[in-house]
Amino acid sequence: MATISDVAALAGVSTATVSRALNGKSTVDPALAAKVRSAAVELGYHPNGLARNLRRQETAVLALIISDVENPFFTAIARGVEDIAQTAGYSVVLCNSDENAEKERRYIDVALQERVAGVVLSPTGTSTNVDILRDRGTPVVAVDRPLVEVPGDQVLVDTRRAAREATEHLLQGGYRRIGCLTGPSGVRTADDRLAGYRDALLSAETEPADELIRRAEFRSATAREAVRELLDEAEPPDALVVANSTMAIGVLEELAARRLRPGRDIGIVAFDDAPWTRLVDPPLTVVTQPAYEIGTLAAKLLLARIGGNADGPSSTMLEARLIPRASSRKDG
Repeated sequence: MATISDVAALAGVSTATVSRALNGKSTVDPALAAKVRSAAVELGYHPNGLARNLRRQETAVLALIISDVENPFFTAIARGVEDIAQTAGYSVVLCNSDENAEKERRYIDVALQERVAGVVLSPTGTSTNVDILRDRGTPVVAVDRPLVEVPGDQVLVDTRRAAREATEHLLQGGYRRIGCLTGPSGVRTADDRLAGYRDALLSAETEPADELIRRAEFRSATAREAVRELLDEAEPPDALVVANSTMAIGVLEELAARRLRPGRDIGIVAFDDAPWTRLVDPPLTVVTQPAYEIGTLAAKLLLARIGGNADGPSSTMLEARLIPRASSRKDG
Protein backbone atom coordinates (compact mmCIF):
# COMPACT_ATOMS: atom_id res chain seq x y z
CA MET A 1 0.00 0.00 0.00
CA ALA A 2 1.39 3.39 -1.01
CA THR A 3 2.34 5.86 1.72
CA ILE A 4 2.58 9.63 1.83
CA SER A 5 6.35 9.25 1.57
CA ASP A 6 5.94 7.33 -1.70
CA VAL A 7 3.80 10.15 -3.11
CA ALA A 8 6.35 12.75 -1.97
CA ALA A 9 9.19 10.83 -3.62
CA LEU A 10 7.35 10.43 -6.94
CA ALA A 11 6.27 14.09 -6.99
CA GLY A 12 9.69 15.31 -5.85
CA VAL A 13 8.34 17.26 -2.87
CA SER A 14 8.24 16.98 0.91
CA THR A 15 5.61 14.98 2.78
CA ALA A 16 4.38 18.26 4.28
CA THR A 17 3.73 19.61 0.78
CA VAL A 18 1.86 16.42 -0.12
CA SER A 19 -0.32 16.81 2.97
CA ARG A 20 -1.08 20.46 2.21
CA ALA A 21 -1.82 19.77 -1.46
CA LEU A 22 -4.17 16.86 -0.80
CA ASN A 23 -6.00 18.88 1.83
CA GLY A 24 -6.73 21.65 -0.65
CA LYS A 25 -4.60 24.30 1.05
CA SER A 26 -4.32 27.47 -1.01
CA THR A 27 -0.66 28.00 -0.01
CA VAL A 28 0.47 25.27 -2.42
CA ASP A 29 1.35 26.34 -5.96
CA PRO A 30 -1.46 25.05 -8.28
CA ALA A 31 1.01 23.35 -10.65
CA LEU A 32 2.72 21.64 -7.73
CA ALA A 33 -0.62 20.59 -6.26
CA ALA A 34 -1.60 19.06 -9.60
CA LYS A 35 1.70 17.14 -9.67
CA VAL A 36 1.02 15.79 -6.18
CA ARG A 37 -2.53 14.73 -7.06
CA SER A 38 -1.26 13.01 -10.20
CA ALA A 39 1.33 11.09 -8.15
CA ALA A 40 -1.33 10.09 -5.63
CA VAL A 41 -3.60 8.77 -8.37
CA GLU A 42 -0.74 6.88 -10.06
CA LEU A 43 0.22 5.18 -6.79
CA GLY A 44 -3.35 4.62 -5.63
CA TYR A 45 -2.66 6.60 -2.46
CA HIS A 46 -5.61 7.62 -0.30
CA PRO A 47 -5.03 9.84 2.76
CA ASN A 48 -6.51 8.61 6.02
CA GLY A 49 -9.24 11.23 5.94
CA LEU A 50 -11.52 9.15 8.13
CA ALA A 51 -9.13 9.16 11.06
CA ARG A 52 -8.47 12.86 10.60
CA ASN A 53 -12.14 13.73 10.64
CA LEU A 54 -13.13 11.41 13.46
CA ARG A 55 -11.13 13.69 15.72
CA ARG A 56 -13.66 16.35 14.76
CA GLN A 57 -16.53 13.84 14.96
CA GLU A 58 -17.04 14.06 11.21
CA THR A 59 -16.89 11.46 8.46
CA ALA A 60 -14.62 11.67 5.42
CA VAL A 61 -17.69 12.16 3.25
CA LEU A 62 -18.99 15.10 1.23
CA ALA A 63 -22.66 15.43 0.29
CA LEU A 64 -23.46 16.64 -3.21
CA ILE A 65 -27.09 17.76 -3.55
CA ILE A 66 -27.95 18.49 -7.18
CA SER A 67 -31.19 19.34 -8.96
CA ASP A 68 -31.37 16.60 -11.59
CA VAL A 69 -28.97 13.67 -11.89
CA GLU A 70 -30.28 12.92 -15.42
CA ASN A 71 -29.18 16.35 -16.68
CA PRO A 72 -25.66 16.02 -18.23
CA PHE A 73 -24.77 19.45 -16.85
CA PHE A 74 -25.16 18.25 -13.26
CA THR A 75 -23.53 14.92 -14.08
CA ALA A 76 -20.40 16.80 -15.17
CA ILE A 77 -20.47 18.89 -11.99
CA ALA A 78 -20.68 15.68 -9.95
CA ARG A 79 -17.68 14.23 -11.77
CA GLY A 80 -15.64 17.35 -11.04
CA VAL A 81 -16.51 17.24 -7.34
CA GLU A 82 -15.72 13.52 -7.08
CA ASP A 83 -12.38 13.75 -8.90
CA ILE A 84 -11.08 16.36 -6.46
CA ALA A 85 -12.61 14.76 -3.36
CA GLN A 86 -11.17 11.29 -3.91
CA THR A 87 -7.60 12.57 -4.23
CA ALA A 88 -8.03 14.17 -0.80
CA GLY A 89 -9.37 10.96 0.75
CA TYR A 90 -13.04 11.88 0.74
CA SER A 91 -16.00 10.00 -0.64
CA VAL A 92 -18.99 11.75 -2.22
CA VAL A 93 -22.63 10.90 -1.59
CA LEU A 94 -24.87 12.02 -4.46
CA CYS A 95 -28.34 13.32 -3.61
CA ASN A 96 -30.91 14.21 -6.29
CA SER A 97 -33.39 16.89 -5.18
CA ASP A 98 -35.51 16.82 -8.37
CA GLU A 99 -36.07 20.60 -7.99
CA ASN A 100 -38.18 19.70 -4.94
CA ALA A 101 -37.66 21.92 -1.89
CA GLU A 102 -38.98 19.31 0.56
CA LYS A 103 -36.71 16.62 -0.86
CA GLU A 104 -33.81 19.05 -0.64
CA ARG A 105 -34.56 19.72 3.05
CA ARG A 106 -34.62 15.99 3.78
CA TYR A 107 -31.20 15.55 2.20
CA ILE A 108 -29.82 18.45 4.24
CA ASP A 109 -31.14 16.71 7.37
CA VAL A 110 -29.48 13.46 6.28
CA ALA A 111 -26.19 15.32 5.76
CA LEU A 112 -26.37 16.53 9.34
CA GLN A 113 -27.32 13.14 10.75
CA GLU A 114 -24.45 11.45 8.94
CA ARG A 115 -22.01 14.16 10.08
CA VAL A 116 -20.68 14.81 6.59
CA ALA A 117 -17.63 17.03 6.42
CA GLY A 118 -19.20 19.46 3.94
CA VAL A 119 -21.94 19.99 1.37
CA VAL A 120 -21.93 21.09 -2.28
CA LEU A 121 -25.44 22.23 -3.13
CA SER A 122 -27.37 23.36 -6.19
CA PRO A 123 -30.25 25.24 -4.47
CA THR A 124 -33.77 24.49 -5.66
CA GLY A 125 -34.86 28.12 -5.31
CA THR A 126 -35.51 30.99 -2.96
CA SER A 127 -36.76 28.69 -0.18
CA THR A 128 -33.41 26.91 0.27
CA ASN A 129 -32.15 27.42 3.82
CA VAL A 130 -28.77 26.14 4.97
CA ASP A 131 -28.73 27.87 8.36
CA ILE A 132 -28.96 24.52 10.13
CA LEU A 133 -25.77 23.39 8.41
CA ARG A 134 -23.95 26.60 9.21
CA ASP A 135 -25.10 26.48 12.82
CA ARG A 136 -23.48 23.05 13.12
CA GLY A 137 -20.28 24.29 11.49
CA THR A 138 -20.77 22.29 8.28
CA PRO A 139 -19.29 24.17 5.31
CA VAL A 140 -21.53 24.67 2.26
CA VAL A 141 -20.63 25.70 -1.30
CA ALA A 142 -23.44 26.60 -3.71
CA VAL A 143 -23.06 25.75 -7.40
CA ASP A 144 -24.96 26.95 -10.48
CA ARG A 145 -27.37 28.99 -8.32
CA PRO A 146 -26.61 31.26 -5.36
CA LEU A 147 -27.98 31.02 -1.86
CA VAL A 148 -30.16 34.11 -1.72
CA GLU A 149 -30.77 34.58 2.01
CA VAL A 150 -27.21 34.76 3.36
CA PRO A 151 -24.09 35.35 1.24
CA GLY A 152 -21.76 32.38 1.18
CA ASP A 153 -19.32 30.41 -0.92
CA GLN A 154 -20.51 29.88 -4.48
CA VAL A 155 -19.34 28.94 -7.97
CA LEU A 156 -21.69 30.28 -10.66
CA VAL A 157 -21.92 30.94 -14.40
CA ASP A 158 -22.98 34.28 -15.91
CA THR A 159 -26.00 32.80 -17.69
CA ARG A 160 -27.79 36.14 -18.07
CA ARG A 161 -24.99 37.39 -20.28
CA ALA A 162 -24.93 34.05 -22.12
CA ALA A 163 -28.68 34.19 -22.83
CA ARG A 164 -28.28 37.70 -24.15
CA GLU A 165 -25.52 36.54 -26.51
CA ALA A 166 -27.66 33.60 -27.65
CA THR A 167 -30.57 35.92 -28.47
CA GLU A 168 -28.29 38.40 -30.23
CA HIS A 169 -26.92 35.52 -32.30
CA LEU A 170 -30.44 34.67 -33.49
CA LEU A 171 -31.16 38.32 -34.29
CA GLN A 172 -27.96 38.51 -36.33
CA GLY A 173 -29.08 35.38 -38.18
CA GLY A 174 -32.16 37.16 -39.43
CA TYR A 175 -34.73 35.80 -36.98
CA ARG A 176 -37.14 38.44 -35.76
CA ARG A 177 -39.89 36.82 -33.70
CA ILE A 178 -37.76 35.12 -31.09
CA GLY A 179 -39.31 33.21 -28.18
CA CYS A 180 -37.90 32.00 -24.89
CA LEU A 181 -38.54 28.70 -23.13
CA THR A 182 -37.18 28.81 -19.60
CA GLY A 183 -37.57 27.09 -16.24
CA PRO A 184 -39.80 27.73 -13.21
CA SER A 185 -40.13 31.19 -11.70
CA GLY A 186 -37.91 31.68 -8.66
CA VAL A 187 -35.14 29.41 -9.94
CA ARG A 188 -32.22 31.79 -10.40
CA THR A 189 -30.85 30.27 -13.61
CA ALA A 190 -34.32 30.25 -15.20
CA ASP A 191 -34.91 33.88 -14.24
CA ASP A 192 -31.44 34.96 -15.39
CA ARG A 193 -31.83 33.34 -18.81
CA LEU A 194 -35.16 35.06 -19.32
CA ALA A 195 -33.61 38.36 -18.23
CA GLY A 196 -30.74 37.96 -20.69
CA TYR A 197 -33.19 37.22 -23.49
CA ARG A 198 -35.11 40.39 -22.62
CA ASP A 199 -31.86 42.40 -22.45
CA ALA A 200 -30.98 41.46 -26.03
CA LEU A 201 -34.38 42.32 -27.45
CA LEU A 202 -34.55 45.65 -25.63
CA SER A 203 -31.05 46.51 -26.82
CA ALA A 204 -32.25 45.82 -30.37
CA GLU A 205 -35.22 48.11 -29.69
CA THR A 206 -37.61 45.16 -29.84
CA GLU A 207 -40.16 44.86 -27.06
CA PRO A 208 -40.24 41.29 -25.65
CA ALA A 209 -43.70 39.82 -26.29
CA ASP A 210 -45.26 37.93 -23.38
CA GLU A 211 -46.97 35.52 -25.76
CA LEU A 212 -43.53 34.34 -26.92
CA ILE A 213 -42.35 33.43 -23.41
CA ARG A 214 -43.11 30.16 -21.66
CA ARG A 215 -41.99 28.67 -18.36
CA ALA A 216 -41.90 24.94 -17.69
CA GLU A 217 -40.12 22.42 -15.51
CA PHE A 218 -36.61 21.57 -16.65
CA ARG A 219 -38.00 18.39 -18.24
CA SER A 220 -38.49 17.29 -21.83
CA ALA A 221 -42.21 16.45 -21.44
CA THR A 222 -43.22 19.79 -19.96
CA ALA A 223 -41.00 21.63 -22.43
CA ARG A 224 -42.76 19.88 -25.29
CA GLU A 225 -46.14 20.99 -23.94
CA ALA A 226 -44.90 24.57 -23.65
CA VAL A 227 -43.44 24.72 -27.15
CA ARG A 228 -46.65 23.19 -28.52
CA GLU A 229 -48.52 26.19 -27.09
CA LEU A 230 -46.03 28.57 -28.65
CA LEU A 231 -46.28 26.98 -32.07
CA ASP A 232 -50.07 27.08 -31.90
CA GLU A 233 -50.04 30.87 -31.47
CA ALA A 234 -51.59 32.89 -34.30
CA GLU A 235 -48.10 34.31 -34.88
CA PRO A 236 -45.67 31.61 -33.68
CA PRO A 237 -42.00 32.33 -33.00
CA ASP A 238 -39.45 31.94 -35.79
CA ALA A 239 -36.70 31.12 -33.25
CA LEU A 240 -36.33 29.92 -29.66
CA VAL A 241 -33.84 30.28 -26.82
CA VAL A 242 -34.17 27.11 -24.72
CA ALA A 243 -32.99 27.03 -21.09
CA ASN A 244 -31.29 23.61 -21.06
CA SER A 245 -30.56 20.50 -23.10
CA THR A 246 -33.23 18.37 -21.39
CA MET A 247 -35.90 20.88 -22.41
CA ALA A 248 -34.38 20.98 -25.90
CA ILE A 249 -35.21 17.28 -26.34
CA GLY A 250 -38.91 18.06 -25.88
CA VAL A 251 -38.63 20.98 -28.30
CA LEU A 252 -37.00 18.84 -30.99
CA GLU A 253 -39.61 16.11 -30.51
CA GLU A 254 -42.43 18.58 -31.14
CA LEU A 255 -40.68 20.10 -34.16
CA ALA A 256 -40.18 16.62 -35.64
CA ALA A 257 -43.86 15.82 -35.12
CA ARG A 258 -44.75 18.95 -37.10
CA ARG A 259 -42.08 18.30 -39.76
CA LEU A 260 -40.35 21.56 -38.90
CA ARG A 261 -36.61 21.67 -39.44
CA PRO A 262 -34.42 23.55 -36.92
CA GLY A 263 -32.62 26.40 -38.62
CA ARG A 264 -34.63 26.52 -41.83
CA ASP A 265 -38.10 26.67 -40.24
CA ILE A 266 -37.29 27.80 -36.70
CA GLY A 267 -33.96 28.82 -35.19
CA ILE A 268 -32.91 27.01 -32.00
CA VAL A 269 -30.25 27.81 -29.41
CA ALA A 270 -30.17 25.72 -26.23
CA PHE A 271 -28.10 25.84 -23.10
CA ASP A 272 -25.59 23.01 -22.44
CA ASP A 273 -23.51 21.04 -24.91
CA ALA A 274 -24.78 17.52 -24.22
CA PRO A 275 -23.03 14.86 -26.38
CA TRP A 276 -26.15 14.27 -28.49
CA THR A 277 -26.39 17.93 -29.57
CA ARG A 278 -23.63 17.38 -32.17
CA LEU A 279 -25.24 14.21 -33.52
CA VAL A 280 -28.77 15.40 -34.38
CA ASP A 281 -29.56 16.69 -37.86
CA PRO A 282 -29.00 19.57 -38.02
CA PRO A 283 -26.50 19.87 -35.15
CA LEU A 284 -27.76 22.06 -32.32
CA THR A 285 -26.37 25.51 -31.57
CA VAL A 286 -25.61 25.59 -27.85
CA VAL A 287 -24.38 27.69 -24.96
CA THR A 288 -21.76 25.51 -23.32
CA GLN A 289 -21.12 25.93 -19.60
CA PRO A 290 -17.92 24.84 -17.78
CA ALA A 291 -19.76 22.25 -15.66
CA TYR A 292 -16.75 20.10 -14.80
CA GLU A 293 -14.78 23.19 -13.75
CA ILE A 294 -17.69 24.27 -11.55
CA GLY A 295 -17.43 20.93 -9.75
CA THR A 296 -13.66 21.01 -9.30
CA LEU A 297 -13.61 24.61 -8.06
CA ALA A 298 -16.47 23.95 -5.64
CA ALA A 299 -14.74 20.86 -4.23
CA LYS A 300 -11.44 22.69 -3.77
CA LEU A 301 -13.20 25.56 -2.00
CA LEU A 302 -15.11 23.16 0.23
CA LEU A 303 -11.93 21.28 1.17
CA ALA A 304 -10.24 24.58 1.96
CA ARG A 305 -13.16 25.45 4.25
CA ILE A 306 -12.98 22.07 5.94
CA GLY A 307 -9.26 22.53 6.49
CA GLY A 308 -9.73 26.06 7.83
CA ASN A 309 -7.72 27.52 4.98
CA ALA A 310 -10.25 29.92 3.43
CA ASP A 311 -11.08 33.51 4.32
CA GLY A 312 -14.44 35.29 3.95
CA PRO A 313 -17.22 34.23 1.55
CA SER A 314 -15.86 33.37 -1.89
CA SER A 315 -17.82 33.96 -5.11
CA THR A 316 -16.52 32.77 -8.49
CA MET A 317 -18.33 33.73 -11.69
CA LEU A 318 -17.40 31.67 -14.75
CA GLU A 319 -18.23 32.44 -18.38
CA ALA A 320 -20.34 30.39 -20.79
CA ARG A 321 -19.58 30.17 -24.50
CA LEU A 322 -21.82 30.14 -27.57
CA ILE A 323 -21.10 27.36 -30.11
CA PRO A 324 -22.91 28.17 -33.40
CA ARG A 325 -24.14 25.21 -35.43
CA ALA A 326 -26.73 24.66 -38.14
CA SER A 327 -29.85 24.88 -35.92
CA SER A 328 -29.48 28.66 -35.82
CA ARG A 329 -28.93 29.17 -39.55
CA LYS A 330 -31.83 29.69 -41.91
CA ASP A 331 -30.02 27.62 -44.50
CA GLY A 332 -29.51 24.81 -41.95
